[in-house]
Amino acid sequence: MAEAPRDIEELIELMARLPGLGPRSARRAVLQLIKKRGQLLMPLADAMRNVAVSARECVNCGNVGTSEICEICSSGKRATGEICVVEDVADLWAMERAAVFRGRYHVLGGTLSALDSVGPEELRIPRLIERVEQEQITEVILALNATIDGQTTAHYIAEQLERMGVPVTSLAQGVPVGGELDYLDDGTISAALRARKAF
Repeated sequence: MAEAPRDIEELIELMARLPGLGPRSARRAVLQLIKKRGQLLMPLADAMRNVAVSARECVNCGNVGTSEICEICSSGKRATGEICVVEDVADLWAMERAAVFRGRYHVLGGTLSALDSVGPEELRIPRLIERVEQEQITEVILALNATIDGQTTAHYIAEQLERMGVPVTSLAQGVPVGGELDYLDDGTISAALRARKAF
């Protein structure tokens, strides 16, 4: 079986490293890019080159942007006193898509994990404590995933902030809007039952 030229094979290998793309999917994607070189490949290459040069982490919150301080942190309209703590930038973007939170964010860069030797210093927890001390924070909202590591991280942060007297809340967990009980996992049903409220 004939192999692709080395340059193309290298592109396939690089694409296959992306989350959600295995070798077969990467091969199909690359073939499609080559087939539509003018419409897809060239603009994609230009966009990737631009992002490689301009993208950087916000030194304040950990968001990804094109300047040292991201647009959210630099916006006076977002200075509500609320900080929403998320695991990674994808979670921040998901919150922004919902367009319901108008405060600022803090991206941890992961969760605590004894198994993977990830402690508070490997995450942006010390920076979060600094921000709570320095900025006029009225509430810290923990929007961490409902995994064991996510909940361990949430409890750790809540303990650290408790002595500072800042209210700490977390997102409600349970049945999603439009969700049917039959399709939910046991953990979600259990969390929904524990978080029940008056009707």
